[in-house]
Amino acid sequence: MIAFARKNKIPIEATAEKPYSMDRNLLHISYESGVLEDPWFDASSEEMRSMYKLSVAPEDAPDKPEHIELEFDRGNCIGVNGKKLSPLSVMQTLNKFGGKHGIGRVDMVENRFVGMKSRGVYETPGGAILHFAHRQMESLTMDREVMHLRDSLIPKYSELVYNGFWFSPEREALQALVTETQRDVTGLVRLKLYKGNIIVAGRKSPKSLYDPTIATMERDASVFDQSDATGFIRLNALRLKLRVALKRSSD
Repeated sequence: MIAFARKNKIPIEATAEKPYSMDRNLLHISYESGVLEDPWFDASSEEMRSMYKLSVAPEDAPDKPEHIELEFDRGNCIGVNGKKLSPLSVMQTLNKFGGKHGIGRVDMVENRFVGMKSRGVYETPGGAILHFAHRQMESLTMDREVMHLRDSLIPKYSELVYNGFWFSPEREALQALVTETQRDVTGLVRLKLYKGNIIVAGRKSPKSLYDPTIATMERDASVFDQSDATGFIRLNALRLKLRVALKRSSD
């Protein structure tokens, strides 16, 4: 195929010396096949530096960290560093920030729909930043049980998308629930980008469920009475006490 492309003057980046495939879209670039089919092969080695298109190697990233702020409204990122952006511009902007700092490289062995395992290497700098920041915003604004319910559905939702069932009724049903969970995911997340790492540097929201007067451990300032937990602990320990008593009697 490489020879055919050369003969017919079809521009491709694959060569006999670098025989791997590359698929690119707005969210990421995936690399597969060729030398990458050996899961022991180090795709982050010096000899593979030229393969990556969206990001520098973490070792070559700037020696100083960079801070960025992402603004969310109902679960959607609508701005970066105080500037309102379209979804397209958000991803393009985050790709640049992430690529500069070596963020979003993933080397994984995955399970394909047809049953085989496949090794792939990905670059998703903007996606990695967006996912991390979104999770931080959720941690501040989403109810615990709602988050647990949504998280329990992630494997099924991901499976549907991965297997090509985006337009299926079950995916749309799940989407309705996910959309509802995002109603209060609004606010700002500040991140620090440094040599392949995404570090949270702050989050705030008008919809925050965090109450410092309840969360504080300083007795004089807290409105939470720790003695209220005594009965709660006893009730939760009751079944364990019964289990131990039964075990001792059978011994």
